[in-house]
Amino acid sequence: MIFFSAEAQLLKDKSQFTRQDTLRGSITPEREWWDLTYYHLDIEVSPDEKFISGKNTIHYKVLKSKQVMQIDLQDPMQMLKVTQNGQNLDIVHDGNAHFISLNKPQNIGDYNSIVVHYKGYPREAKRAPWDGGFSWKKDNNGKHFIATSCQGLGASVWWPNKDHMYDEADSMLISVTNPKGLMNVSNGRLRKLEDLGAKVKSHWFVSNPINNYGVNVNIGDYVNFSEEYNGEKGKLDMDYWVLSYNLEKAKKHFKDAPKMMKAFEHWFGPYPFYEDSFKLVEVPYLGMEHQSSVTYGNKYKKGYLGSDLSSTGWGLKFDFIIIHEAGHEWFANNITNKDAADMWIHEGFTAYSENLFLDYYYGKKASADYVIGTRDNINNRKPIIGPYGVNKEGSGDMYYKGANMLHTLRQLVKDDELWREILRGLNSDFYHQTVTTKQIEDYFSKKTKKDLTAFFNQYLRDIRIPKFEYKISDDVLSFRYVNIVDGFDMPIEVEIDGKTKWIFPNSEWKSIPYQGKTFEVDRDYYVYAKQVN
Repeated sequence: MIFFSAEAQLLKDKSQFTRQDTLRGSITPEREWWDLTYYHLDIEVSPDEKFISGKNTIHYKVLKSKQVMQIDLQDPMQMLKVTQNGQNLDIVHDGNAHFISLNKPQNIGDYNSIVVHYKGYPREAKRAPWDGGFSWKKDNNGKHFIATSCQGLGASVWWPNKDHMYDEADSMLISVTNPKGLMNVSNGRLRKLEDLGAKVKSHWFVSNPINNYGVNVNIGDYVNFSEEYNGEKGKLDMDYWVLSYNLEKAKKHFKDAPKMMKAFEHWFGPYPFYEDSFKLVEVPYLGMEHQSSVTYGNKYKKGYLGSDLSSTGWGLKFDFIIIHEAGHEWFANNITNKDAADMWIHEGFTAYSENLFLDYYYGKKASADYVIGTRDNINNRKPIIGPYGVNKEGSGDMYYKGANMLHTLRQLVKDDELWREILRGLNSDFYHQTVTTKQIEDYFSKKTKKDLTAFFNQYLRDIRIPKFEYKISDDVLSFRYVNIVDGFDMPIEVEIDGKTKWIFPNSEWKSIPYQGKTFEVDRDYYVYAKQVN
């Protein structure tokens, strides 16, 4: 997801939570007893009516012997009926949560399935992707141009599912019927395209675990071109689906895609979904990290719609949407937060990936210029981590404060090979998993052999930026930190007459001999430096 300062469903201020928030955001008793294994979403999209209908077959493994299952589907969509083994089941509707009473005994270890039939006029996106739903648009030729986006809002805005991040389907089939003359592109690989006369039906198979909001439908007057990338795990199909009249433009502009793949495989390890290919799909909104079906709407411009979010010039060296949204394939789709409160795991690492892309092609100074330049986008009004159990992410600072936190941590590691090993290790050790912030924190502490508890508390859970105060008097340099959490004692590098020196401040004044003429705090550390009397 890209951050934009807008009043929208995602990242909006909210401090009061309802029963519906808890039903969406927590692992309820009606969720925790069954493990999701497979979805077959089979729908028809009617563009003229802005209407969808169909069914979702939900396969699961029984972990505990219980009889009531929670399935999520948001108003104004209607759950028509739910069946198991051909029998209609009783449903208790509670807002957007629907509680299904199962007749068949649910024995531990059994693999069962239900079929959820539904229809309706799904919420129309107000300002996709930040305030999502279905985007019902027309292209320049007046043809339907349709796409879904639902991060934060939830996949249940348009299809029934277990709408919580902690549990992912191990694989999925997405079958979409739409008018002939238009093509649907979804996640994974196209298995079959059926001619139904006035309509066409596409079947897309995802062979890897996939989070709910990553599932997408994109319908338009698409044409396709592709290339084969020789990656770390062998040949990777890279497919591009664009509006017919943008084909030649896209062939030139999408050269950032293989460049992205080369840089990110270097830093993060192999692309996590070789089996499902990599796709860029043109959509009528800015873009989103839909797994193996990354959506693109940056108008074939460099930067963010032609602007540089870092104000350094480096942000115009790449197409922001291609680099940022594809970076989410590693952080969001491969490694996924269990709770929306930990969404910084998606956004902090992916915002940081922007400057790692620059690092790979232009060097460390360029990447540092860029990430430091993005500090002007940080507000420090709310912590990066949000409240747990209510489907609420933290502050939008998860993007560039998160990136600058990681850039600072790289300085503390002071070993770029180890740093790369840690980033690659995250994607290997947590491969295709949902994770918590604590797991990520513990991983960094273990691999760096440093207790990073106070470091993460400072940047993730506090709004204050450490202030490094110093004074120079009578050949003595005195220094300390203020605006810090308990135990914060991050070492920092300073330059004295152009020579680098480590010092070790904490909350108490410390002093060392000083005979320099110039003194400067290393800009790569996200602290405020101030000389005091």
